[in-house]
Amino acid sequence: MTGPVKFKRVASAKRRRAPGFTLTEAIMVIVITGILAAMVAVFLQKPVQGFFDTARRAALVDAADTALRRISRDLRDALPNSVRVNGSTALEFLHVRSAGRYRELGPGDPLNFTAADTSFDVLGPAVSVQPGDSVVVYNLGASGADAYSGNSALTDVRRAMSGAGGSLSTVTMTSANRLPFASPAKRFQIVDTPVSYVCAGTQMRRYSAYAIAAAQPVPPAVAGALIADKLSACSFLYAAGPSQREALVTVSLALTDGGETVSLLYQVHLNNAP
Repeated sequence: MTGPVKFKRVASAKRRRAPGFTLTEAIMVIVITGILAAMVAVFLQKPVQGFFDTARRAALVDAADTALRRISRDLRDALPNSVRVNGSTALEFLHVRSAGRYRELGPGDPLNFTAADTSFDVLGPAVSVQPGDSVVVYNLGASGADAYSGNSALTDVRRAMSGAGGSLSTVTMTSANRLPFASPAKRFQIVDTPVSYVCAGTQMRRYSAYAIAAAQPVPPAVAGALIADKLSACSFLYAAGPSQREALVTVSLALTDGGETVSLLYQVHLNNAP
């Protein structure tokens, strides 16, 4: 009787141990898994970091390129010879709303440059005008022919508009003083407000809808729209060129984020023929 009973107990013990794992085996599996995970992490660290660095650089390039394209688009609508730079970190110009050609001779209402004249006919399509706009004829950006200097003196090339806005075929001005210079191409421009791009600290902002002043305000006393942040360098350079027909604006930006820096340089050619 003793033999069979002992055999049955051994068999029962074996059946209880077979399906599971010992504590030692479980610990060994955990240790080995941790070692393998650490090895995989070491190999994946560089590619993952490279991915995030590439994404960061792409975001910086996109932000800088967007800012430069915005400046370029605005400069296309700048009044000829109105671009000016203050300390290489502030750019300003007068924004042209519309432009056209004035009537030089009758019949109709020509623009008289020998006597006071407050109105003239537009040749061709009507021009778009809003209250508060100014008319500019032959701005040279020099003393005696500078649209920034004023809108009433005899030597000023800018005159304040009068009347309601809209699409006009006859332009009226408030000043009774004659305009000093006739345009060889019979051109005139309707300007609304100045536009400024100012870099301060790590931000670039765009300012508009402020009064025209003889000296550039930095920054203007209005709220500015954020154009770019994370700036580490910013500069504006304006070269008028050898004549009144060509000019070059150079904008240089550098943006930094997480140890990554991108630098972009953009140049815009301007036709300064007034």
